[in-house]
Amino acid sequence: MSFFNPISTGGLTLAASLAVSTIAFAASPAPAPPAPAPAAPAGSDRITNPVAEFAGIDKITGRIITFDVYIDETVQFGALQVTPRVCYSRPQNEEPKTDSFVEVDEITLDRKIRRIFTGWMFAESPGLNAVEHAVYDVWLKACKQKSDVPAPDAGKSGATKADGAKADASKPAAATVGPDAAQPDDAAEPDTTDTNN
Repeated sequence: MSFFNPISTGGLTLAASLAVSTIAFAASPAPAPPAPAPAAPAGSDRITNPVAEFAGIDKITGRIITFDVYIDETVQFGALQVTPRVCYSRPQNEEPKTDSFVEVDEITLDRKIRRIFTGWMFAESPGLNAVEHAVYDVWLKACKQKSDVPAPDAGKSGATKADGAKADASKPAAATVGPDAAQPDDAAEPDTTDTNN
């Protein structure tokens, strides 16, 4: 029985020391609450912009082209049609956060239109959601309030086509940028017949 006495007294000593430390912890003053987080500066709302600025690269020629697109308008870059739906930015005194919701369609070789991208693009992280195509890449550069490109509404107001017909206002205007604009298949071919016979 002498074997159990040191163990039981050691256990009692341990239990007593735990009880004393628990009482000491309960009697200690409560820690101070954490400092409140700094409030967001007034006017931190995002800014809605009417123009999205994109950059595109033609991987075959290596040319990089920057082009502006008005919201809900379509611009053709090579075989791609780029249509921004919204373009948001932050005030200049805040951390830059520029994003745009974009739809990109591809014109296939058989003249069909196929959606290849729908989503958000971020100017600060161009590789995050850039459109990667076999020949063309497109990414968001900025959102702007003004552009050197005339607004599509300016061309629709009272504008007429060369044949005298009114411009169709139900379709969005599709501008073409870059040297690789789609060419019609029925382009004039040179006459290769031999006239010396």
